[in-house]
Amino acid sequence: MAGKYFDQLKVGWSVQHDLRRTVTETDNLLISTLTHNPQPLHLDAEYAASTEFGRIVVNGIFTFGLMIGISVGDTTLGTLVANFGYDAVVMPKPVFVGDTLRVETIVVEMRDSTSRPSNGIVVFEHRAINQRDEIVCQCRRTALMQKTPG
Repeated sequence: MAGKYFDQLKVGWSVQHDLRRTVTETDNLLISTLTHNPQPLHLDAEYAASTEFGRIVVNGIFTFGLMIGISVGDTTLGTLVANFGYDAVVMPKPVFVGDTLRVETIVVEMRDSTSRPSNGIVVFEHRAINQRDEIVCQCRRTALMQKTPG
């Protein structure tokens, strides 16, 4: 598996994920329409031009989903039992069409599961960063992870 087992991780472990992604107009349009989000800031170039941003802002659900998705291959691919939740989600800077995002992850907490001895609980902090080295999305993800079998 590409993902890490619980016992392969430790607090402070970090990774700069290799996969980067340039956000497209189609990405933004699809996530906005798939989620029935009619916010003109995401869909109406004329409206968006009249805002403080001066152009369309990419739907934050896309940014958040991309950040988590990019992290999976190096963290939980094939070793995740369940995600318990996402906390402290912030989007301190907007994302625009054409921005290229990279993601980094750090393990901030770990503990054995008291109810499932073959599993452990890991809290990951994920950060999405644009080409200007600005954090555009950040969260903590709590995951129930498999321990190495056997």
